[in-house]
Amino acid sequence: MPQLDKFTYFTLDLAQIVSSPLEQFEIIPLIPMKIGNLYFSFTNPSLFMLLTLSLVLLLVYFVTKKGGGNSVPNAWQSLVELIYDFVLNPVNEQIGGLSGNVKQKFSPRISVTFTFSLFCNPQGMIPYSFTVTSHFLITLGLSFSIFIGITIVGFQKNGLHFLSFLLPAGVPLPLAPFLVLLELIPYCFRALSSGIRLFANMMAGHSSVKILSGFAWTMLCMNDLLYFIGDLGPLFIVLALTGLELGVAISQAHVSTILICIYLNDAINLHQSAYFFIIEQKRV
Repeated sequence: MPQLDKFTYFTLDLAQIVSSPLEQFEIIPLIPMKIGNLYFSFTNPSLFMLLTLSLVLLLVYFVTKKGGGNSVPNAWQSLVELIYDFVLNPVNEQIGGLSGNVKQKFSPRISVTFTFSLFCNPQGMIPYSFTVTSHFLITLGLSFSIFIGITIVGFQKNGLHFLSFLLPAGVPLPLAPFLVLLELIPYCFRALSSGIRLFANMMAGHSSVKILSGFAWTMLCMNDLLYFIGDLGPLFIVLALTGLELGVAISQAHVSTILICIYLNDAINLHQSAYFFIIEQKRV
């Protein structure tokens, strides 16, 4: 048999040692439960969503255990106030045509979504953890529930006049059916695009870190000085990509918050959004 060179051995070892980068997204039933043909198993996404909820409740507990609202805030209270201000600013800036008190009614609901994404997105960067938002069904369920809620708010605010959002004023009657269809498709696609964006960013980023980390670790374990020196390049790339992925994970929570505020503004103000923006700019 022909002798294999070192690169061939390296390739074979890489295939044996490095697992698939998609294994980190595998759903594992921790407590199997089945009723007839229906499965209600407690899985690792369920576990990490409970951990996320526990972390949020623990954070709230540390802030409110002594009554909260200290004049000199501690670290926990400062963190909660920072999250609250981080959500309140886009609400005040993006939603027009409402008073400040009415706008702030939406802030707690948006804060829940922001906090959920903020805690769930970076979880996958922790070894042996699981990224809940890397699964399309979870992000799709979240985006569809937000989409339905925003649509309900639009009908509550404008009644049946909300349907005029699908037909701009001054459109010729023969073109109305086509324009309604053209407006309806992108409006419904908002629910799908929000889920796809979050899912794709989390899966692509975490997979890239996994692939490069496995490659760097395999080169580091090779008993050859050349491979050890060559490992410095992938290792630095992994460190830089890890920091970038943490930034993307946090920024995705902020992007979701801004998009929710923009969609709320469209549902409340309909085609008057641009008018309110111009008025507010003139006031500034």
